[in-house]
Amino acid sequence: MALNLLLADGHKVVRDGLKAILSRDPDFRVIGETESGREAVQICKTERPHIAILEIGLADLNGFETTTEILRYSPETKVVVLTMLEEELAMLNAIRCGARGFVLKRVSAQELLEALRAVARGGVYLSPSISQRLVDRMQNDGIDERPMASRARALSPRELQVLRLIAEGNTSKEIAQLLALSLETVRTYRKTMMKKLGVGNVAGLTQVALSTGLTRVGSSGSVWPTETAGTPQELRRFKTQEMVST
Repeated sequence: MALNLLLADGHKVVRDGLKAILSRDPDFRVIGETESGREAVQICKTERPHIAILEIGLADLNGFETTTEILRYSPETKVVVLTMLEEELAMLNAIRCGARGFVLKRVSAQELLEALRAVARGGVYLSPSISQRLVDRMQNDGIDERPMASRARALSPRELQVLRLIAEGNTSKEIAQLLALSLETVRTYRKTMMKKLGVGNVAGLTQVALSTGLTRVGSSGSVWPTETAGTPQELRRFKTQEMVST
């Protein structure tokens, strides 16, 4: 009997490519696809697929949150994260959320199918290259194994806003203009975040932001993973918070 699969990826071309690969193998059948984490959860509630293949950067819920929600409502569904993000912290976070697979999008079709079969049999498949780097890092330099949510809670709402903009590739000057701050203030935020998160450079900040899926701060100070920028109302609120805090 063929295994039922759900595809959740923000890019239609990726979903089409996956469907083309899977359609050639009688062991697999795609029963649904979406670009939305919330919709992926709903499909799993009703269809109960054997495997859900998710990317991290979904449009509303990120892949980590989507994994948690899918397993809450459909615990028999096995989740495989398929990503371009070659980062140990992302893999750790996916495992913590309950994913049974962490596969890079650059793998061959054969390796992807092998990963799906391993997960379907009840095993775990983790990208060998990232797994090796993770082992090396833990044995040699160590790795901060605090849950990602703890890292986020260490940052203020304004710091989270700056972190999101850094992860989107903005320079300190551009961030200063977007948030109506001085360049020196942005640099201070950057240094403070590096200290709180235990990273040594902007690349490290970007890795933390990407591996957690954090992109926007909600009205209560909670983190909203999304691909859109903050609204003008949010930016005004952050500006007000900054004035009050200083």
